[in-house]
Amino acid sequence: MTASRVGDSPARVGGFGRVTGAQQYVADLHPADALHAKLVTVDAAHARIVSVDASGALALPGVHLVLTSDDLPQPVPRFGPQNRDRPVLAVGETKYHGDPVAIVVADTVDQAEAAAAAVRVEHEPLPAVFTIEGALAADAPLVQDPSLREGQALAQTNVLNEHEVGWGDLDQAARGADVVLERRYTFPMVTQFAIEPHAWMAAPDGDGIVVWSAIQHPYWLQRMLAGVLKLPLARVRVVAPDPGGAFGGKQHPKYEPALAFAALRVGRPVKLVLTLEETFQAVRRAACDATVRIGLARDGSICFEDIRADYLIGAYTDIADRVVGKGSYVGAGPYAIPAVRIRGRSILSHTVPSTAFRGFGNPQINWAVESTLDEACEALGLDPLDVRLRNLAAKGQPFIPFDTPCDGDWADSVRKAADMIGWGSPMPEGRGRGIAVGIKSGPTTGLSTSIVRLLADGSVVVYAGTSDMGQGARTVFAQVASQELGAPLDWVTVVMGDTAVVPYDQQTSASRSTVLMGNAVLNACRDIQRKLAAMAARVHGVEAGAVAVEGGVVRLPGGAVLPIADVVAASLGRLGGEITGLGEARKEADPSHPLGGSAAFFEFNCTAIEASVDEDTGDVTIHRHVTVSDVGKALNPLQVTMQDEGAAIMGLGHTLMEHYLFDDEGRIRNLGAIDYRIPTSMDLPRSLESAFVEHEDGPGPFGAKGMSEGALLCVAPAVGAAIHAAARVRIRDLPFSPERVWRAIQERDRGEAGA
Repeated sequence: MTASRVGDSPARVGGFGRVTGAQQYVADLHPADALHAKLVTVDAAHARIVSVDASGALALPGVHLVLTSDDLPQPVPRFGPQNRDRPVLAVGETKYHGDPVAIVVADTVDQAEAAAAAVRVEHEPLPAVFTIEGALAADAPLVQDPSLREGQALAQTNVLNEHEVGWGDLDQAARGADVVLERRYTFPMVTQFAIEPHAWMAAPDGDGIVVWSAIQHPYWLQRMLAGVLKLPLARVRVVAPDPGGAFGGKQHPKYEPALAFAALRVGRPVKLVLTLEETFQAVRRAACDATVRIGLARDGSICFEDIRADYLIGAYTDIADRVVGKGSYVGAGPYAIPAVRIRGRSILSHTVPSTAFRGFGNPQINWAVESTLDEACEALGLDPLDVRLRNLAAKGQPFIPFDTPCDGDWADSVRKAADMIGWGSPMPEGRGRGIAVGIKSGPTTGLSTSIVRLLADGSVVVYAGTSDMGQGARTVFAQVASQELGAPLDWVTVVMGDTAVVPYDQQTSASRSTVLMGNAVLNACRDIQRKLAAMAARVHGVEAGAVAVEGGVVRLPGGAVLPIADVVAASLGRLGGEITGLGEARKEADPSHPLGGSAAFFEFNCTAIEASVDEDTGDVTIHRHVTVSDVGKALNPLQVTMQDEGAAIMGLGHTLMEHYLFDDEGRIRNLGAIDYRIPTSMDLPRSLESAFVEHEDGPGPFGAKGMSEGALLCVAPAVGAAIHAAARVRIRDLPFSPERVWRAIQERDRGEAGA
């Protein structure tokens, strides 16, 4: 067998286990002595906890523990990746519908459920805010106690933070505009809806603890637990089997601390698996209300953009304020604009804490900016494609003056998408086309470390702290090692997901896996190659500098080319052993930068849509969906296509159907798959076409860039433009549900009749 080369699309490493069900997720782990946990909540968005009576639950068979905040160290430990504002269990008040008051531990799941129902929580409903307008009202109740925000200028309000970035003179730029428009667009709350539920297990481990978690950042969880439990890092072990989907929702800890305290209390493993309904009450994307003021010259040049975006982030910070800051930062898009001002605000509310979600705050603001740009193009009678091409930043151009310059030939992606959709060509009657672009800043900091072992028979073991949650990281890392060390792909083992085994990786997010951990794996392989060259020189009696090791072979002076496996066997000799390489990839922080660091790369995508509207029902049909991403180098073209298509379909979810519904008291009314719709095979475009542009200009191995989020960024504005072209209605609130589209058509017809 030959080594797999970068650029091939071999069978997915670990794919067989995923499709057959052989792969074990956290919920599949069943230690013989494991107990089961269930959360106790109240049916209110905001309530004062008067008392908790656990006597009825503790009297039931099989019940071992009912843990409340009173049973925890005092003051109750708080945690969070940005602000330590989230208590292990609710203290005094619940802050959102689903906020846990207690955790029950029993022998079986059924017993735990019965015990949770038997816990009597006397509570008093309190006024709640669950919209942006409500949270910002002068008489709004404060979501967080100001004492948790000591020293913050906005502590007496529900505005957690304000982020502002800009450049140029807006007033002067506005004077050169021939049309100035201001429009308001809204984006709903949606949930990640990973197929694997959120699941955790904790157990005492000597004088420490081990936690199994379906988490994207095992080392982040380790650090947080060490702080909450007051343990050294070496006494906290996190085992993170490959998650079954995450999309940002499994980045940061949620109920692991409560589970850890419970396990230490009973002295046995304790397992908690959320239902889908409970997952809706654990993670979501931030809703957004964005107002965009834009000015265009008659030739289509964008003169300025002035953007205000309010994100509804929920009861606790989690990573949401970072989502707001980073998402709004590139809100003006991939355009070279002389004057820009962007103001993003994080708004607290009595709703489920929002967290990272594929796109990390960009889809919300991109929907508003790209749609307003379309309206300005219409006002001037200009082609939206031409305007985008006119304003796109050129490669090497610092379109954000103090950040990484444009790192791709982005116009190539736009032209390719336009050609694929047949922009400007005739369409069947009743259809419309839309086109939009999106950009997302890649990781601004990072540290990934890998160990690679080349064994005596030429097989390879790769150790990486990245989480493979479906993005195919195992396959890419195996391909890199296979190419560099000459081993067949099925001779490469990739070990992940255990802080006691794999070296440090900062996190799995921001489409960083291929770039940062990929470079770490590559550097570890190159470390082995350097050692192998010295060993080969010794065995063959030549100068080390005359030996070259690359692409899976060893080249000796005189032209001899030997497979690496043969040289390893001869070099190690009868004692056997292995050659070990250590690799690191680092992106340093920059405290002076608004985001704490410049972008390692940008994800760029162009999406084009052809759609029609049934005017009797408001139903939207996507006939063609074209997505083109700038990827630098496709290390595995099939996986690139899979990620691109997956992101595109996820974008259709928030565009056409997904959104949380609340009653008048702030309780979620559409928990679960029956009342909350996501796209199924029946909702897919008639034709979904994915392509990519390669210029090998990325910072990752062989010129790769991250690309797993790009195709989601601009689906909504492209679909909105297509609906407008097909039905002559401009809808500024997502999703484009049939009812919303139908009502817009009725308003259009009433307006025309009146005219």
